[in-house]
Amino acid sequence: MENNKLTSEQKAAAVIVSLGADKASKIYKHLSESDIEKLTIEVAKLGHITPEQMEEVLDEFYKTCLTQKVVTDGGMEYARAVLEKAFGESTAQTLLEKLSKSMKIRPFEFVRKSNVKNLVTFLQHERAQTIALVLSYAEPDQAATVISELPKEKRLRVVEAVARMESASPEGIKIVEASLKKKFDSILTTESFTKLGGIDYIADVMNHMDRSNEKYIFDELSKEDEELADTIRKKMFVFEDIVSMDNRSIQRFIRECDVKDIVYALKGSDDSIKDLVFANVSTRMAESIRSDLEVTVNVRLRDVEEAQQRIVAVIRRLEEAGELIIVKSGKDEIIA
Repeated sequence: MENNKLTSEQKAAAVIVSLGADKASKIYKHLSESDIEKLTIEVAKLGHITPEQMEEVLDEFYKTCLTQKVVTDGGMEYARAVLEKAFGESTAQTLLEKLSKSMKIRPFEFVRKSNVKNLVTFLQHERAQTIALVLSYAEPDQAATVISELPKEKRLRVVEAVARMESASPEGIKIVEASLKKKFDSILTTESFTKLGGIDYIADVMNHMDRSNEKYIFDELSKEDEELADTIRKKMFVFEDIVSMDNRSIQRFIRECDVKDIVYALKGSDDSIKDLVFANVSTRMAESIRSDLEVTVNVRLRDVEEAQQRIVAVIRRLEEAGELIIVKSGKDEIIA
């Protein structure tokens, strides 16, 4: 198999093979299901590669990684200087041209690098649409923190704006960037229309939000647009959704939870959830939890919500590890 005849998919498969199963599995966790399927097929079909061919593939991979890093850290001109010094003018130009076709630098890189408190201080005075645009480039946990710290009325407006957002033109993004450039050092531009926000994104944001703010936003949003609120909810997993889980999954996450969290979480739950938990623990543990519920009084709502949030975090972690199943509103079909 000649290296110059390898497709980009075959080269990716070669890199995965060179890493070994343990390291390769860590990369797989960051890929979509379709990418995993394509990559696995290429690995299976790869066949024999000589040490010389593998060395060429890995050399190309290294140069691509280095190119992306220097571009991201210091910009195109800085990258050009570093690459020319390392590999010569011709190779540097080839690497930059190749990367520019496959890598588009996301606008508002400062959002992911900035202190959340600084973002809140600045963004709280902006229009909801502006905040929504900026947060669409943030990590979900960052966006959740910023939204939680906004004035109550603005929280709702921002959530709506992000949920309804689909795309933004380069001109629109540049206008927002221009208004922010005096307060942030690193402002990047975009060359094409970009998918922003949307239901999946805001659902991820809401999953990172504390229960108090989550409840407030959904209560208020339901009054104005019940359909939108329901659509977002269906993409999320909240504590009450444990009723949709199978018994094995319930038993799995209970083993990982602090008993005190279970007691506090059940203080704020209806009987159906309590019965479900009792049905999936031993008789002795059920009696212990019932006893603790009776003696645990004057519990703050915030403590209940925080306990429920910690349990949800355990469930999400176990789902990501493939150790239990979450079923949401018919999104997944389970075959027995």
